[in-house]
Amino acid sequence: MSDDPPTPDQAPGAPHPRETQQLFGQNEAEQAFLSAYTSDRLHHGWLLTGPRGVGKATLAWRIARFLLATPPAEDGLFGAPPPPESLTIDPEHPVAHRILAGAEPGLAAITRSLNDQGRLRNEIVVDDIRKLGKFFGLSSADGGRRIVIVDSADEMNVSAANALLKMLEEPPARTTLLLISHQPSRLLPTIRSRCRTLRLSPLGPEDMQAALTQTGAELPGQTDHLAALAAGSVGDAVRLINLGGLEIYAELIAILGTLPRMDRQRALALAEAAAQRGAADRFELLLTLIDVALSRLALTGATGTPPAPEAAPHEAETLARLSSSPQQARQWAEVAATITARARHGQAVNLDPAALVLDTVFKIQETAGQSR
Repeated sequence: MSDDPPTPDQAPGAPHPRETQQLFGQNEAEQAFLSAYTSDRLHHGWLLTGPRGVGKATLAWRIARFLLATPPAEDGLFGAPPPPESLTIDPEHPVAHRILAGAEPGLAAITRSLNDQGRLRNEIVVDDIRKLGKFFGLSSADGGRRIVIVDSADEMNVSAANALLKMLEEPPARTTLLLISHQPSRLLPTIRSRCRTLRLSPLGPEDMQAALTQTGAELPGQTDHLAALAAGSVGDAVRLINLGGLEIYAELIAILGTLPRMDRQRALALAEAAAQRGAADRFELLLTLIDVALSRLALTGATGTPPAPEAAPHEAETLARLSSSPQQARQWAEVAATITARARHGQAVNLDPAALVLDTVFKIQETAGQSR
């Protein structure tokens, strides 16, 4: 894996999707694409959807390698060759080498770009899409396939989305556009209607472990805790491993276990850890894990059973005690929505992270006291 800083289409601590050879747990999506290819029904626009971190980008790059390295089937002296049964391309194939080196002329990858100050933009802008005009113009002479990967299409602003829509309405010859989307509802309905959708699902435990091994991540001893928190997302699992997410969540559950009185010293230590210099990623992860804990509390009350497997030691016992009825489930669901809104507002106005975490914990304590 490269030592360069991660790009917008790369999970921190994980290989770039172009470097990932195998895709685990998404055979149904792969076979759906292969079926379209072998039956000569290859659509020009494909929308790859599903939760973040389940392999959408890896599949897009596998499709790109496959299309660029697989010549059109033609009848020869002994008839047409058998149809391909897999998207896998030999790593030693010239196309695979060129893609790995970022030097494949038939492939364009669109992500958020840098602004005039050299900072990464928050969205894909229209100029990023307009660059494709030059790409199509420079590379159309050899008559080969052209592949465009947009990661993620959710990040396009309105002007960029409209520019891409025009390309979907009048695609250049032998061009395939692969749009990666974590939240397809954010896309223009006209973009969705002009693409064929491939839906990817969360990974099961065995596929998750195999995918994590491929990333080179050091697996923790509590793989069941990791599986519960990552919810089938390899990207989320890598993030949890790299940022100490299992330890953060275990401490959060331990603090919840002291409710309704609450161990204020532990809560203060958790807040101070989130406020340390350079801890922005851990702070963001803590907010996410608080939301996870509240969601699991609500689910426990609604179903009468804590989610399995546990995501931290003694989690089931704590969730069952704090949320034992549908009424308490509603209270936790409501406080989750309130806390999420308050937390995001606090981030927007640059509220001190420690104060924001303490405010959140005290709101949780207040709800626990009302639920008794």
